[in-house]
Amino acid sequence: MDTMNRKSGSGADSGPAADGAGATVGPGPDGDPDGTVFAADCRARLAFEVIANRWDSVVVHVLGERGPMRPRDLLDRIGGISPKVLNEALRRLEYNGLVEHRRYAEAPPRVDYALTGAGAALLGPIRALGAWAAAHGDAVLDAQERYGTRGA
Repeated sequence: MDTMNRKSGSGADSGPAADGAGATVGPGPDGDPDGTVFAADCRARLAFEVIANRWDSVVVHVLGERGPMRPRDLLDRIGGISPKVLNEALRRLEYNGLVEHRRYAEAPPRVDYALTGAGAALLGPIRALGAWAAAHGDAVLDAQERYGTRGA
């Protein structure tokens, strides 16, 4: 049974409880009913970690837009990414189960990468982040500029 994000102990619901690792689990300040949404072992943090890398969400987006692609085609489509960094991103995405590496028995050998079901399921959130960036990117850049000029 998956115990991540679950209270443990007596089953009483009378306040914060300690989880198996001794962390307090209870109502969070933002209304999180059991205080675990952003706990160290929660699934939401896992999701943020998966898409936090600069290039991973770009690779997922391009594969979702174009379908299976060879590494060279990904490099050409993305631009600004080195072969080494693309390879690292693809390995990380494969490790996380978002991309599958497919080999073909051809001469010369050919490989391509395609999204898995989990990778395709990330397209909606990635597009939502892109829409947020389009709507609020100027405000974020303005804030960063103001912060940088405010005198240390």
